[in-house]
Amino acid sequence: MMVKGSTTPACAACKYQRRKCSPKCPLAPYFPANQPKTFQCVHRLFGVSNVTKTLRSLKTDIEKDDAMKSIIFESKMREQFPVEGCTRVIQDLRLQIHYALQELNRVHAQLAA
Repeated sequence: MMVKGSTTPACAACKYQRRKCSPKCPLAPYFPANQPKTFQCVHRLFGVSNVTKTLRSLKTDIEKDDAMKSIIFESKMREQFPVEGCTRVIQDLRLQIHYALQELNRVHAQLAA
């Protein structure tokens, strides 16, 4: 879906909501037209109004980018692991750190011997 008089396609958020995508669309940088699945995950978990409120509450572009990366990651993990979501990923990473530290301790012990 193209915006009338524009050469750029509507973002995935505007396309999903069947709205005209303006050049000032706050969601366009985060949901390009070729990634509708990403928007649907975020929309299902957070809703459009909550995401736009979050973006409006942040001042700098860096804060907005970080927040959107987090929101997108959390929604994808919730889709992949419906019960645990990000908690599962965090637990897996903690376990990897634990095993790596154990291996490091063994290597230090071998070097000391």
